[in-house]
Amino acid sequence: MRKYQINNNRTPMPVQDHHERIHNFDEVAQGYTEEMAIAEANRCIQCKTRPCVKGCPVEVPIPEFIKLITERNFEGAIDKIKEKNVLPAICGRVCPQESQCEVVCTLGKIKGSKPVAIGRLERFVADWEQRVKGIGEFDEGACVDLSGNPKVAVIGAGPAGLTCAGELAKMEYDVTIFEAFHKTGGVLVYGIPEFRLPKEIVRKEIDNLRECGVKIRMNSVIGQLFDLKDLEEQGFQAFFIAVGAGLPIFLKVPGIELNGVLSANEYLTRVNLMKAYRKDYDTMVDEGDTIAVLGGGNVTMDSARTALRLGAKKVIVVYRRSEAEIPARREEYEHAVEEGVEFHFLRNPTKIIGDGKGFVKEMEVIKMRLGEPDASGRRRPIEIPGSEYTMPVDLVIMAIGTRANPLLTQNTAGLQLNKWGYIEVNKQMQTSIPNVFAGGDIVTGSATVISAMGAGKDAARAIHKYMQEKLSPSE
Repeated sequence: MRKYQINNNRTPMPVQDHHERIHNFDEVAQGYTEEMAIAEANRCIQCKTRPCVKGCPVEVPIPEFIKLITERNFEGAIDKIKEKNVLPAICGRVCPQESQCEVVCTLGKIKGSKPVAIGRLERFVADWEQRVKGIGEFDEGACVDLSGNPKVAVIGAGPAGLTCAGELAKMEYDVTIFEAFHKTGGVLVYGIPEFRLPKEIVRKEIDNLRECGVKIRMNSVIGQLFDLKDLEEQGFQAFFIAVGAGLPIFLKVPGIELNGVLSANEYLTRVNLMKAYRKDYDTMVDEGDTIAVLGGGNVTMDSARTALRLGAKKVIVVYRRSEAEIPARREEYEHAVEEGVEFHFLRNPTKIIGDGKGFVKEMEVIKMRLGEPDASGRRRPIEIPGSEYTMPVDLVIMAIGTRANPLLTQNTAGLQLNKWGYIEVNKQMQTSIPNVFAGGDIVTGSATVISAMGAGKDAARAIHKYMQEKLSPSE
């Protein structure tokens, strides 16, 4: 039996120099080489308790795929991951491993040691597959044909919908995804910038699903173009709603109607999905010299770092709690600091001030202090009376969260919603309509890519059980 020797030294990820990367949209983290991946994989002590697997929302067999890397069996490693995860190249880049599989890693519990870089290893083998196996343009002739099998409709081509569709295709259902946009991927394409998740990576992952038999219909706004009853008439027997929570939230302060105040959703969609960062596209996007981004999550970091790359002279993140409470991934926050984003903690806007011509000129903020923890577990911010002051800004980006998108939910009779407009489901992810299931942000509110994928995986199992019990012919 192999004896494992503790190695406290985590293999660093090569990254693009911060002085250079603020002038381009190339990927910041550049990935492990084979030797780096093997060195990092050899840190895994292959513990019998496997806490990392329990920490993974999609149940990737982490010790097994890492062991295969140590043996240079990269093909075996990616096959092992794909037993549970249909989007490994994406998860390896944007999944918050540090708060899920890596936070419970046994090696990380040892004093002076850091957890195994599970996400970086997952990315390595996924990239190896795309590079070495030559996965390229989509070949419709290579697709598995599932026509004639029971039909399931998935509404939304984001992480939850893609995962559910991929899992159902493995079970040999005839799955069609209906996507409102002209591109598939949901938040993966409209929300996450190119420098963090290249869209070519997303395209290839989705093409893999299509070759497994998943059909995709784009420009299909369900709730407007069709409703679920129309789809039932087309032969669909079960449905998974995964439309996300894409309705932006704005602070209720004076001045939000001014030119130069916009949501992070609009800003990032224009840049990412509509390619405003490229000179060969005519997409308009608001620009400014001094830009304030409100919030502290990953969307805030994405917006701030994007603004720098579009030429802003100064980008200020305004967050009402302290550095310790920011919900963004630590790596994204540290990259933003390296790139020159300023952080004004314990501050909250009270008004946005115009220049008399309808454009943003300044923003008034008030200083905050932290009180007792609130429902989120973080200390509640409390205003300090009389501490207001103004800062000059010419663009304000609201990145303080989103709400449920009401287009489909309000046009589906009998669909029960909670008081916030999110879909209510039971433990089997089943809605108030028996053949309709739901998951991801439209159920939970804004969350992570991997949690949405976990919901998609659970929903596929529930749909399969429903189809087997309710719709299969009796023997």
